[in-house]
Amino acid sequence: MTETESIAYDVVVLGAGPVGENVADRTRAAGLTTAVVETELVGGECSYWACMPSKALLRPVIARSDARRLPGLSQAVQGPLDADAVLARRDEYTAHWKDDGQVGWLRGIDADLYRGHGRIAGPRTVTVTGPDGRFTTLTARHAVAVCTGTRAELPDLPGLAEVKPWTSREATSAKSAPGRLVVVGGGVVATEMATAWQALGSQVTVLVRGKGLLSRMEPFAGELVAEALTEAGADVRTGTSVESVTRENGTVVVVTGSGDRVEADEILFATGRAPRTEDIGLDTIGLEPGSWLEVDDSLRVTGSDWLYAVGDVNHRALLTHQGKYQARIAGAAIAARAAGDSVTDSGPWGAHVATADHHAVPQVVFTDPEAAAVGLSLAEAEQAGHRVRPVDVEFSSVAGAGLYAEGYRGRARMVVDLDDEILRGVTFVGPGVGELIHSATIAVAGQVPVSRLWHAVPSYPTLSEVWLRLLEAYRG
Repeated sequence: MTETESIAYDVVVLGAGPVGENVADRTRAAGLTTAVVETELVGGECSYWACMPSKALLRPVIARSDARRLPGLSQAVQGPLDADAVLARRDEYTAHWKDDGQVGWLRGIDADLYRGHGRIAGPRTVTVTGPDGRFTTLTARHAVAVCTGTRAELPDLPGLAEVKPWTSREATSAKSAPGRLVVVGGGVVATEMATAWQALGSQVTVLVRGKGLLSRMEPFAGELVAEALTEAGADVRTGTSVESVTRENGTVVVVTGSGDRVEADEILFATGRAPRTEDIGLDTIGLEPGSWLEVDDSLRVTGSDWLYAVGDVNHRALLTHQGKYQARIAGAAIAARAAGDSVTDSGPWGAHVATADHHAVPQVVFTDPEAAAVGLSLAEAEQAGHRVRPVDVEFSSVAGAGLYAEGYRGRARMVVDLDDEILRGVTFVGPGVGELIHSATIAVAGQVPVSRLWHAVPSYPTLSEVWLRLLEAYRG
């Protein structure tokens, strides 16, 4: 292998997913020359194997469910989904797994793209091995940003590789619905993909090691989603471990901890994520390959003055929108330091500080019903030492919910800090609540006093009137 080029930039970004793209956008906007290195497709996991394809699969499922709850429309949508049409629309949203459009966007901001495997080769140095074997050295005057994301983590089960299990990638890119699908896990990927493939024609069995689904949210979120999955025809089994998996004559055979045998055509493991840092040269700078990268609130790696880790690789909040937020913060911090400005005195909620990672992380789970939350759950707030009070209301008390759907089922909770009179967290579960969560995010991130929220008047008759019911319940 022969080195053919050595090129200097102000900033080198490893990874061209949404996070890397946003770092590059911010550093280029600040006038810093920027190189972006990508091994696979520009646009990353979110564009091709996660957010976009999964939501393209789920949108028709949820739209049909909403329509079935409306007299005058329900009879027209009782038939099955057109799975081929749903999958074709999914393919359009992934651009048929081609990244021409995203490459064009990078070129539009005047960032230089290097395709190939990038590895750190010492301080401020990245080597790129291209698809043709060409070897390029990139040096960074100011910063290298690691934005390589995560990969699915599979359990250590003997013979699992021979079974060829699905991960999130196969689950979002499959060309047809398997007749029977076992989903192992109870988190976001597991519940969303169980919802999608059950509706697209698969018989789904969900095996959850823990007590319930969506364990990182308020307990009622997982309970309502489990009820809906069961009503849709899925078999949801909690407290169930997987002891072995084999494929016999094309059939997947799962043996559970209780000795039950479950057969399926495919099996999806949605049991966690691992950082994609195993082969990016961390060992050349004294860091452990394959590890999560610890950072400060400006996203700079602990102990370094040039290395940044942005997005999933720092394990702060494994969400695309949160990674993009971090990218904006990191880009601003890199630009400020390159200009010789200090960012060390920037306090919480400042331009160079990713404070929301600690206090106001929003998330929507696109199941039916949707589950949306921001900030701390009741248990998390109590564990953090806050003196809090949960306030719960049913969406059935809101006129807009009845108009949205007959028999609307859903619940809302706000976690009120009794000392500061602000919200520490908010959770909504119900059809359409994903569009409500930004109002809660503003309240939590803005630390809006409960007394001021009384003056934020929700429009009638909308789902957002749940805010009035929550505040009424709090005041008594």
